[in-house]
Parts: sequence; structure tokens; C-alpha cells
Amino acid sequence: MGAVLKGRAFKFGNDVSTDLIIAGKYAHLRSNLPELAKHVMEDASPDFAKKVKPGDFIVGGSNFGLGSSREHAPLVIKMAGVSAVLAKSFARIFFRNAINQGLPVLICDTDRIVEGDKLEVSLDEGVIKNVTKKEQYTFTKIPPAMLSILNEGGLIPYINKYGDFKI
Repeated sequence: MGAVLKGRAFKFGNDVSTDLIIAGKYAHLRSNLPELAKHVMEDASPDFAKKVKPGDFIVGGSNFGLGSSREHAPLVIKMAGVSAVLAKSFARIFFRNAINQGLPVLICDTDRIVEGDKLEVSLDEGVIKNVTKKEQYTFTKIPPAMLSILNEGGLIPYINKYGDFKI
């Protein structure tokens, strides 16, 4: 990706489930993803979809994305304009779905980040700068294979471009 991702932090707690990301009551919108994205994180923060701006970050605690495997959960987060999700840990299936959809998921200590902090993230360097607090944090660097997928916008665009997995 090379570029530095910049945006504000929207802070959530531990155990944010795929049901909190997209409530089951919106299951009928799965074939209308732009409409579904208007309801992202609604049960956790009713105004989130209206407040989030392109480039902003979701910041969670431990076990982000637990629950049922819903590929549309990371996809609608991305469609809402979120540039990355930062959390102490991720449910394994959510992590993989996010990478496949082209949404960076960064494992890091999120305790010092609060709602509204301005962040700058370098995926290549594994560094998060909290501009608001003038602090710097590190995250587990993304393996080159996953970074290549992210650079293309997800697994399908990667395969469409290269025709095979080259890494």
C-alpha cells in the first residue's frame, strides 16, 4: 500500500461480534451492500455510519469480529470508508475475511487510543502514530503475501490481476 492511512479513531470494546457489525435484522440487505453499509456498527453506535468519514479507523479491544462468518461484515466496514480496523486480537475467520475483502486488520495494543484521536498508519512500517497524543505504537507487521492482497484491494482483484497466487 505504501501510503500512510490517516483518519479518526472510533473506539469500541471487546468482543465486537459480526452481529454488532451488521445486525441480523438487516440480513435481507445482503444483496444490496451499499444500503447495508448504511447500517454498519449501528447496534454498537447508532450514528456511526453517519459520522464515519473516508480514511477513519475502527479501534476495538480483544476478539474483534467473533461470531458467524459473514464476508459482508468486513466488506461493509470498508464500504463505509473505514481504512483499517485496529484491535488487540481478531476472530480468525473475520481476520481472514477482512484480508480477502481488502480491509487491513492490525493487531496492536489499543488501550491508549480513544474516540476521536487522529491516527496515521503505515502498513509497510508497522507503525501507528497517534497525532492527537503525539505517541507512536507498533502493530504486528502484515506478512508480504497478505500485504500483496491488500495492495490489490482484496483476494479477487489479486487473482484477477495475476491469475494465480504468486507469493
